[in-house]
Amino acid sequence: MAAEKAAPRLEDQWRDILSVHARTMCEIDRELHPHGLGASDFEVLDMLASNTSGTSGTSSGSGSPQQCRVQNIADRIHLSQSALSRLIGRLEKEGLVERSICEEDRRGVWVALTEKGRDLHTRVRPLQRAALARMLTDAG
Repeated sequence: MAAEKAAPRLEDQWRDILSVHARTMCEIDRELHPHGLGASDFEVLDMLASNTSGTSGTSSGSGSPQQCRVQNIADRIHLSQSALSRLIGRLEKEGLVERSICEEDRRGVWVALTEKGRDLHTRVRPLQRAALARMLTDAG
């Protein structure tokens, strides 16, 4: 009986979370669109730019880009595998990332930021962070 009374409240909380997420994603999309990026594009670039974990990335030498396995990105970005693959393909076509095959596991694919991708990320990161601050401060 208590669970039935709590259910509408949990549903309302869930809907509020979804609403904040949708509005925030739209605001980030709006901010980044003039730079040729969407919110999901930025999330992938941001993940690659901040990748310092030894478990999900390696640096293959001095000046080499950090690499991250596509599977590790998929675990953190809320897109289907096919949507993520298309997104990475678009970023690669734009010269923002590069893909390579994992030597240890030929089924695995590495993704790394290019210099162009890192530069774009650096330019748009403050826009994304400002949008987050606006939207999440208003939501709280």
